[in-house]
Amino acid sequence: MPRKHYKKPAQQVKIAKNRINFLFQHAKEVFKEDSKFSDKYVKLARRIAMKYKIKLPSQLKKRFCKHCHKYLVPGVNCRVRLHKHRLIYYCFSCKHYMRHPVK
Repeated sequence: MPRKHYKKPAQQVKIAKNRINFLFQHAKEVFKEDSKFSDKYVKLARRIAMKYKIKLPSQLKKRFCKHCHKYLVPGVNCRVRLHKHRLIYYCFSCKHYMRHPVK
């Protein structure tokens, strides 16, 4: 028997999206003082997105490492290169590459 898919109420999803955006903004501000807090905010934002089944926009996806979930700042803790119509992010903490297509 197929499962019934339960959708979260629209008001809760809207609040979750606002919270995710707020957490990423706050992670950017706090990164200069202590990067551990910004990593914690990214993990919290990811958990909220997964709980409410919200797809993160591409500009937010590029701000954290897919492997170790650290907040990325180009030139500080990651390297960004453009190669064959792809943006390549290299995380310094876990040595992982992330490739994003360029349109």
